[in-house]
Amino acid sequence: MSLTIHPIMAQSFAVIDREIGVHNFSPQEYAIVRRVIHSTADFEFKDLIHFSPGAINAGIAAIRRRVPIVTDVGMVKQGIVGLVEQTFANPVISAVEGITEPLPGKTRTETGLLKCWQEFPQGIFVFGNAPTALLALCQEIPQASISPALVIGAPVGFISVVESKMTLAATNVPQIRIEGRKGGSSVAAAILNALVCLANE
Repeated sequence: MSLTIHPIMAQSFAVIDREIGVHNFSPQEYAIVRRVIHSTADFEFKDLIHFSPGAINAGIAAIRRRVPIVTDVGMVKQGIVGLVEQTFANPVISAVEGITEPLPGKTRTETGLLKCWQEFPQGIFVFGNAPTALLALCQEIPQASISPALVIGAPVGFISVVESKMTLAATNVPQIRIEGRKGGSSVAAAILNALVCLANE
């Protein structure tokens, strides 16, 4: 289906195109970077985003196969579910929403993430908020027989955030991650939504 871009978004993209300056992104990478900058008004993200080899194509293929998309929190889910429903209608699951009691020593989001990992190990995992949940997933990946199709690692904050992203970087799973402390639900949603648009082209 054809996706119409709102005129204000088109104008914003034009401003970003003028202001971003020289870059070495491929057209697909730039489509993602531009959407992240649009959602944040922060050009620093062009220096913070990292794509592992083949990650974009892996994400596009998984979206087209309608694999489940697991988000760490409800805000990320809310940011993507509209576009996903319009296009490929993948199941979208928020890890934290299905959990009332956390496992001992774990957060609710960690507990929910581990449950989703058992149910959908081949899914797309999108983190915009919870570094503990990203760390929990990264600890499961090395000994697993099935790997996620893609991990989007963009939690934000000060505690365990940088460590969670470094741990993700050390895995060989296809990944798009935001280095450093920056990130957030809007950034994670922007990355996934850009992939959906690329998959729809």
